[in-house]
This record gives sequence, C-alpha cells and structure tokens, in this order.
Amino acid sequence: MTEDKESQDQSAQSDEFEALYVQTAAGMAYDNGRLTLNGIAPTTLYFSDRPSRITGHITTEEFLDTWGDGDDSFADDPPNAVLSTFSDDEVNDVVVVLQDPALDGDQFSYQVEILDGEMPAIGGGSSLFIDTIGRPMTPVSVAGVHRRGRRRGRRRARRRSRR
Repeated sequence: MTEDKESQDQSAQSDEFEALYVQTAAGMAYDNGRLTLNGIAPTTLYFSDRPSRITGHITTEEFLDTWGDGDDSFADDPPNAVLSTFSDDEVNDVVVVLQDPALDGDQFSYQVEILDGEMPAIGGGSSLFIDTIGRPMTPVSVAGVHRRGRRRGRRRARRRSRR
C-alpha cells in the first residue's frame, strides 16, 4: 500500500460521524403498537451536525439490514424517534421508541412504544426522525463500507441457499 493510500484510508476512518436518519412516507397507520409507514421512500436520508455537516442517502433496505450490526446496535439499544404526520389541517408529532423493524414492499413497519404525544390511527405524509445513539458505523467510514459489503455478500448467499 502506498503512503498516499494509507493516509487516505486513515483519514476516511477518522471521518466517522453520528447522523440523524430520516425516513419519509406517503402515509402512516398505527394498530396494536405497530407503526406502518406506507409508501416509504426507497432511500433513508442521513445528515450530521457541525462541524462536518455530512449528508447522504442509503437504501431503506440497507438501513433495515444494518439494524442489528455493531456492539451498540439499534437492536440492542432501540432508538428514540419522532414521527411527524401531516393531516388535512394539522401536524401531529409523537415521540416513540422503535423496535422490530420490517420491510414489505413499500411498507416499513416498527413495533413502537409511545413516549410522548398521541399516535393517530392513520395519517398523511409522514417523516420519521431517528436518533443516532447506538448506530455503530457511518456510511462514509471505510471500515463500515467494507463491513457492509461483507454482510451483503453473506445475506445474498443465505437467500440463494433458501431457494
């Protein structure tokens, strides 16, 4: 490895950051503790605060696939989130804890514990703002990129073996 390549890898690894994740959907439904985002966007937005101010997207499927990764994963330490739902004449915000995510086509669902606010049974356009605490690696980390590639390969191999 050349000296330049080494310093680039070290620099990229030190560029790890904590990001806020945002999922958007055309609508939402809530029933028996299960929140479903209907018409979920195919990508999940992430962004960081100062000083880096990094923004980007990962696929919503990749977001789900990495839910349990790392020592302090979202599976081990479920994240808080704010669901902001738009209806005809109001915006409704509910603070929740997210668990047990599932993706089925363009429907992404979570088991939720409501911490603050009242969850509507149905709603229009929705944005889910997911806290960063517990997310193990970031999309710009070289180590994270390599780790995600290995995970994807293992998942694809498992899917092929099930067929």
